[in-house]
Amino acid sequence: MRFSPSIRTDATRRHRGGFTLAEVLAALLLMAIVIPVALEGMSIVSRAAVLGQRKVAAMRVAEHVLNEQLLLLSQGQVIENSASGVENDGGTNYPWALQSETWPQDAMTQLTVRVTFTVRDTQYEMKASTLFDPTADTLGTPGKPPVAAGTF
Repeated sequence: MRFSPSIRTDATRRHRGGFTLAEVLAALLLMAIVIPVALEGMSIVSRAAVLGQRKVAAMRVAEHVLNEQLLLLSQGQVIENSASGVENDGGTNYPWALQSETWPQDAMTQLTVRVTFTVRDTQYEMKASTLFDPTADTLGTPGKPPVAAGTF
């Protein structure tokens, strides 16, 4: 009896084929779980990026408003206790409100700007403040001591 090495059995033919139905179904199940989780993660990252960009723009607006008010002060103009307006930055409007109040220590005044914006139906607020000496000749110089009435 001669044995021929070129004869293949049915078992060896089966192992040389493609994927089985069970392997294909397992791969599809894995993709059905992983893809929605990955897409949700991308959505969260996108929202966080937009929120970060809007916060930076809101702080630019607040800094711009504070600088304008301090410039008016340096020119000798009196600023109001409160003011409001809308600034545009990058195609988005940022409503702002300015509040001036006496600082509890020293003879300083605090200027606070609140800038609001909306991202996906949620309202956010950013706030920036600075102190200045209303009795100073120019900004950055010490103020004069108050003069009592009737004395020269």
